[in-house]
Amino acid sequence: MTGPCGRRAGVVGLAAVLALGLAACGGSPREAGPTDTPTAQPTRRALVPATKVLVVMEENHSYAQMREGMPYLAGLSDTYGYATHWTALRHPSEPNYLAIVGGSTFGVTDDAPPQAQVAEVGRADSVFDVALDAGRTAATYAQSMPANCHDSDYPAGAPRYVVRHNPWAYFPAGRTACLKLDQPLAAFAEDARANALPDIGFLIPDLGHDAHDGTLSAADDWLRSTLRPALQSSDFTTGRLVIIVTADEDDKHSDNTVLTSVLTPASTGSGRSSRSASSP
Repeated sequence: MTGPCGRRAGVVGLAAVLALGLAACGGSPREAGPTDTPTAQPTRRALVPATKVLVVMEENHSYAQMREGMPYLAGLSDTYGYATHWTALRHPSEPNYLAIVGGSTFGVTDDAPPQAQVAEVGRADSVFDVALDAGRTAATYAQSMPANCHDSDYPAGAPRYVVRHNPWAYFPAGRTACLKLDQPLAAFAEDARANALPDIGFLIPDLGHDAHDGTLSAADDWLRSTLRPALQSSDFTTGRLVIIVTADEDDKHSDNTVLTSVLTPASTGSGRSSRSASSP
C-alpha cells in the first residue's frame, strides 16, 4: 500500500505503518482521554509515547464508498485522522495482506491457501515474528476462526472465516508462534479491557463483517461494538495504542484507493486529510 509521505506501507510492514500514521495524522503530543464515540469530549490526560499498533482490515471498497457507507468509521476518522490517497498494491486480496505483514507480495497473484504458497513465501519472517524475536509481543484475533492459526476456510462450503485474510498463517517460519498467538476473536475484548493487547496486533473480521459478503453498514456496526473496549482502554486513551483501520483493496473502480484511518488521541481534532498527509 502507498501511504503518507509517498512511502509504501506494504514494503515496510506494520511497524512502519505505525510510524507513518503518527507522522501523517499527529502533531506534538497533547492531552486527551476516554472516548466512546467520535463526538465524545475527552477527559484531560497526559499522553505517553505510542508503543502498540492494532490494524483492522476491511474488504473490497474504495475510499469514497467507505466514507459514505461507514459513518461510524468516518466519524472516528474525522476525530482522529485519515489518509485520502492510500492505495493498495494490487488485486486480489492475499498479496496485499502478505505485503502488510511481510514487506512483500512474494510474487503471489492469487488467493490460494498457505499450502500453495510455501515456495513463494519460503523462510520469510512476518512482522509478528520479527517483533517476537525482538522481545516484543504480537497476536492476531480472527472472527469465526475455529482454532488457532487455522489454515483453511471455515466452515466448508459457506466460508465465514477465510485464511487468505489471515496472513500469519502463510509464513512457515513462524508457524510455532502462529499456533499459539494467532487466535479466535473471543480473546480480543478481554485483552483490550486489560490493556493487554500486543505491541503488534491484527484484528480480522469474518466475511460477514468486513464488507466482503456483508454490507458496509454491517461492517461499521461490527467496528462500533468490537472496537469499544479498545477505544475505552487506558492503552488507547493515554496514546500508547494506535488503531489503524484500512481495506485490502477497492472494488476495482477507484485506482485501488481505500480509506485508511489512524486513530490516536495524539491527533484528536486534527482530522488530517490533506495531500501533505498522503501520497497521490
